[in-house]
Amino acid sequence: MSSSPSAQNLFARAAADAVARITGVAADFKVEAPPRPELGDFAVGCFAAAKALKQAPPAVAAKVAAEFQPTELLSAATATGPFVNFRANRAAGFRWLIDATLGGGALVPQTVGAGQTVCIDFSSPNISKHLAYHHIRSTVIGHALVNLNRAIGARVIGINHLGDWGTTHGMVMAAYKKWGAPEPLDVTAINDLYVRFREAMKADPTVEQEGRVWFKKLEDGDAEARALWQRFRDISWAEFESAYQMMDITFDEVRGESAYEPELPGVLAMLRDKGLVSESEGAQVAVLPDEKNPVLLVTRDGTTLYATRDVAAAMYRWNTYGFTRSLYVVDRGQGLHFKQLFKLLALAGYEWSSRCEHVPFGLVRIAGKKTGTRTGNITLLKAVFAEAIDEVAPMMRANAAKIDAQISDAEIERTATMVGVGAIVFANLLPQREKDVDFDLEKVTSLSGDSGPYLQYSHARCVSIQRKGGVPIEHATLTPEVLARLGNDHEWAVARRLLDFGEIVARAAAASEPHLLCHYMLELAGDFSRWYTAGNEDAGLRVLCEDLELRRARVALVGAVQATLKQGLGILGLGAPDVM
Repeated sequence: MSSSPSAQNLFARAAADAVARITGVAADFKVEAPPRPELGDFAVGCFAAAKALKQAPPAVAAKVAAEFQPTELLSAATATGPFVNFRANRAAGFRWLIDATLGGGALVPQTVGAGQTVCIDFSSPNISKHLAYHHIRSTVIGHALVNLNRAIGARVIGINHLGDWGTTHGMVMAAYKKWGAPEPLDVTAINDLYVRFREAMKADPTVEQEGRVWFKKLEDGDAEARALWQRFRDISWAEFESAYQMMDITFDEVRGESAYEPELPGVLAMLRDKGLVSESEGAQVAVLPDEKNPVLLVTRDGTTLYATRDVAAAMYRWNTYGFTRSLYVVDRGQGLHFKQLFKLLALAGYEWSSRCEHVPFGLVRIAGKKTGTRTGNITLLKAVFAEAIDEVAPMMRANAAKIDAQISDAEIERTATMVGVGAIVFANLLPQREKDVDFDLEKVTSLSGDSGPYLQYSHARCVSIQRKGGVPIEHATLTPEVLARLGNDHEWAVARRLLDFGEIVARAAAASEPHLLCHYMLELAGDFSRWYTAGNEDAGLRVLCEDLELRRARVALVGAVQATLKQGLGILGLGAPDVM
């Protein structure tokens, strides 16, 4: 656990401040969790202070521990080698957590992202094709990054940069004119035209030129080409939107590559004026230092490419939003493209190019095979969702019957949809971003293990415990005397985990790594489960105990877990069901 002081919880900051005060060294001291809980709650390395004081780190740590006096937040300090291990005042910790989760406070500091503007380009499918399962990772990673950055107080613009311009669309128009298509026209028929055209190209390479001719007509403003393109775009977007609605995803800006068409002559003129454009075999290119291949800007046919449009899009986003960061959530196969794009922007004199970041991710595979649209080897995203919903629906019905809950069929279906879709979303966020993901439906929909449904079940369990508690946990009833009843090690393990929530969110946003929050959520759910289960073995640890004051305190801690699970699930893009 380490990040900027503003992202640390109140107790971690107090530990860092204690080291700074006693040593007299003003430094950004790194605060971590000790390797073993028995050592303490927060460990602060004394390396920076030792360097400034020209002393050995263990000696500085020993001095800090010896001179430390208990405070309202910290109860003790001990030295272990170069580290000072601090223990939190547990009573103060419980009070702060309840205030932050149930009393209108916040575990996530809004100050971390205050004043920042973050543009996030994600999902960005090509029109005239299906929204296939391989689009899932850009979509859900980008959505999680939008939520993470908003959670820390940043202004965020979520952008769907539709692939709606280029030779591909000329191919679809050429295929439509060549073979026609069934009516009413839908995405499946349009995609079939594209696949058929690609197959025809293999048999007769001259067919490709027909697609280039139609794209040139589109760029030249041909009325028939524009009308066909608009029809394909509208049909595609309606299909995409239905899948986005299942994931509860919206965009602040849906702006395709076509939107930059009017800007392209100016972009090319700017690059020429700066001496960055040269001719190569009839095409216009930008040669970059230390790059083997140039950036292709205009083909020999006179049509533009997505690199040209990406330059225009980057300029538009800077001029419109003045971003602090501009993130491109695109698979790692496009790494060279973005490296060259950012280098070209820098050579053009745009200092803000250093604020542009490629956020790469690994492949998603079903049965070990990468899916794609060029060959027709696709699995539809909505079909995967439907399969997951069908998988979890019987479990939802069985659970409802087991607890004899009066839940309507409509509510069960709504919960099954929330859990099924959430299972797929979480499975694509859990691995480290650049790792490949192999899809296993049975594993991702399990109510146990490292799955989204397990987290959602933990949330529903918290709601159920509060419902059964029979004691009010309104913030006004949670006096210091009531909360002072908390304090055993199981309860503190849960509280200690909750204290880290804000920093984990801040770290995940800064690193563009949603998996950090996923793993934290699993750890929180595990700590909660161990605490609750311990009550089955030791009546003294039981949450719903006979002592009403102690029960109120423990149910309040359950409420803090529930509120944090709900916020974390929401950031990741999962629903938080009350009953499962």
